[in-house]
Amino acid sequence: MAATKIAEVGGIKVGKLLIEGKTKQVYDVPSLPGHSILLNKDRITAHNGVRAHELEGKAKISNQTNAKVFTLLNQANLQTAFVRMVSDTAFLARQCEMVPIEWVTRRLATGSYLKRNPGVSEGHRFAPAKVETFFKDDANDDPQWSEEQIVSAGFTVNGVKIGQDEVDIMRQTTRLVFEILEKAWATRDCALIDMKIEFGVDTEGQLLVADVIDSDSWRLWPSGDKRLMVDKQVYRNLASVTAADLDVVKRNFTWVSEQLDAITAPKDHLVVILMGSASDADHCEQIAKHCQRLGLNTEQRITSAHKGTQTTLHIVSEYESVLNKLVFITVAGRSNGLGPVLSGNTNYPVINCPPVKAENVTQDVWSSLNVPSGLGCVTVLYPEAAALHAAQILGMENFLVWSKLRVMQLKNYVSLIRADKKVRGVHSA
Repeated sequence: MAATKIAEVGGIKVGKLLIEGKTKQVYDVPSLPGHSILLNKDRITAHNGVRAHELEGKAKISNQTNAKVFTLLNQANLQTAFVRMVSDTAFLARQCEMVPIEWVTRRLATGSYLKRNPGVSEGHRFAPAKVETFFKDDANDDPQWSEEQIVSAGFTVNGVKIGQDEVDIMRQTTRLVFEILEKAWATRDCALIDMKIEFGVDTEGQLLVADVIDSDSWRLWPSGDKRLMVDKQVYRNLASVTAADLDVVKRNFTWVSEQLDAITAPKDHLVVILMGSASDADHCEQIAKHCQRLGLNTEQRITSAHKGTQTTLHIVSEYESVLNKLVFITVAGRSNGLGPVLSGNTNYPVINCPPVKAENVTQDVWSSLNVPSGLGCVTVLYPEAAALHAAQILGMENFLVWSKLRVMQLKNYVSLIRADKKVRGVHSA
């Protein structure tokens, strides 16, 4: 039975009901053109709606879970439709026309995959994670489609033709969303087994991760143990559904939402940018800006390995005494003693980024490259490269820094596809 249409959500007046699904309603927001409000229902369904029950409190839990997941993805700089929560049971999003495809990513073989692929053992690990696509068609139980079928269907969504380029972008984005959340959940000793997401095209023609991501969207096994599953599969597996069973499902969903609160990126790292002279400040500021875009804490210091060796080593010791996730970036022109001296006196990574000038680059960079044996500092020439290298080091233990790097790679990939799309085509002689 459809929920009663409402006029206001979270203090925001809503317009017409755009669409109503099994577990949510989507409303237009006249005061915010290009946006909509998604209102969750206290309802749980399975098997394309064949099984359905009222579950008091589910709307609030799902809304909280979804907001926490999308906030994490937004923090990683991924483009999504999610904007913010507006009430306990609703959130504001960029208004999208949805691509009618479910994108499923699998790390381990289980569930329906085993039925469709007899002979594959349960728990088979996919590397890279396997991506599958399903056409949204409840009447035919959401049949699996190939990418060729998606392209051949010729969908036009909010004016955007869904061709091979768009399919490629959605595939790469789907795998990235899974990998980000997989790393996030690993911080809570939970294995993300598989999950589904959907895409929409907003009013500006942007292809975005949209709809919702909550406990209906994934398989999640604490400690990697299937017997401990805390996702909707518990509900799907029930032979019959009692009030006590629904209480268990609700407790599981609540637990998941609460665990998401504990998934935070640690701030226990520092990139120390050491410059040999105040004249290098602009170069160092560029390094710092690139670091901060990648989620790295930075501090800048001025010291000279030639003119104040003891002071330089004392500065290094100060940082080593309070932090154990450190990267030093050294900026020194002419004869660079700063990087090699640090490298010879610390076990933390040292990155040389000399402020070279075109007229003497070969001379100035030589002292950064031709270091004595036993020293392991590396040398890059551009501020962005120094920041990226520091992020790659610190991202090994910081899932959010790692995620920002992966999103940057995705954006590079997408920008190339879009640039190629603009210029391709045969021009007659």
